[in-house]
Amino acid sequence: MTHGVGLQHSLDRIDTLPALPVIAQKLLTLALDTDEGEAQLLKLIAQDPQISAKIIGLSNSALFGSPRKITSVSDAAMCLGLTQVKSVAVGIATMSALAKPSEGKFKSTDLWTHNMAIANAMRVIARHMPARLRPLDDQIFLAGLLHDIGYNILNFLDGHASDALYEKLSAASDDSLLNIEQQLLGTHHGELGARLALHWGLPEEIVAVIRYHHMPDNADAEAGQPLVNLVHLAEKLLPDLGIPEHMDRKILPQEWIGLGIDAIEQDAIAKEVETVAEQAKQLAIA
Repeated sequence: MTHGVGLQHSLDRIDTLPALPVIAQKLLTLALDTDEGEAQLLKLIAQDPQISAKIIGLSNSALFGSPRKITSVSDAAMCLGLTQVKSVAVGIATMSALAKPSEGKFKSTDLWTHNMAIANAMRVIARHMPARLRPLDDQIFLAGLLHDIGYNILNFLDGHASDALYEKLSAASDDSLLNIEQQLLGTHHGELGARLALHWGLPEEIVAVIRYHHMPDNADAEAGQPLVNLVHLAEKLLPDLGIPEHMDRKILPQEWIGLGIDAIEQDAIAKEVETVAEQAKQLAIA
């Protein structure tokens, strides 16, 4: 059974989906290179109790390893850094816009854990890249947090299709993720996410990451490089964390070379990413 026709009908009415939350709009345009920008960031986040609580909770998690108990957003900003706080706040706001009172088989907490782990794994990999090739920290984190937002959109638009996809992905199969999605939905979660990201006016490189993170060799993925490659590599190093994606774990030498990383460093990077995975699992339990 395919759910593609109904889903396509919903996508044709993309303007009926929730608007990009106002706080996310403001945060995306906020410059952090001035004292005024920093103050405005903290003020905006303080006005949203849900975002404030989640950021404080994250800063106390093993993923970020604060040496002391964090109890305020300003302390969290010192722990995580302003760019990460900004990206996390945008990520929380955008995902909250697609939340539904009754969740299906794709749980928002599992998606959040997966996205947070990928964002941190990307950060680990990026530290090994030459500075001239390395994306900005806020781009890395935002790309990681939003790359799989298509799953949230699918659940929002069609809960039955979302549940059917989860069941397909949870079953043992040699078929690829994109093939499974295409057969069931007539599209894939990257395309769903990109359509909404375009509607929301998100940055071009983030739209490309969302659309092509499972197709990094697509010519149109260039607009999101090297972020697209970073996400793709992180997902190979962190298969099925939080959500059951059918990832081929084999990493080719050119995938490291494309990021300017010597393949000799791959074992050290893999160990660092394993630590991120364990910390993310603790975040899921918390």
